Amino acid sequence: MGARLTTRFWVDAYLARLRLHDIPAYVVAHGDDHAGDIVVKLATLDGQAQLFQRSYDLMADHRIWGPLAAGPEREIDETLARHRGRDPDLWVIEVEDRQGRHLLDDPSLAG
Repeated sequence: MGARLTTRFWVDAYLARLRLHDIPAYVVAHGDDHAGDIVVKLATLDGQAQLFQRSYDLMADHRIWGPLAAGPEREIDETLARHRGRDPDLWVIEVEDRQGRHLLDDPSLAG
């Protein structure tokens, strides 16, 4: 099994990668620096949003990003509030891109 990056290191790398592509992103909730889970909200600025969550692919021995929810942004925000209520160590990153780019499929961000 590969070495695990701290959550804070991964978040910083992700935000830097998004900046290189001129994709605005914000840390909405700062979770545990070392081991907090992360969700990424993609707001397409048309009233819709998607949530992505990391999971571990045992067969490939690495983390992957998959969809958690999609729909009206207000409903996604309510889902996020429930998740934060259950997990105060959760990181929430909001990405804003009309084209729907989130870069989570970039292999360099597998962490």
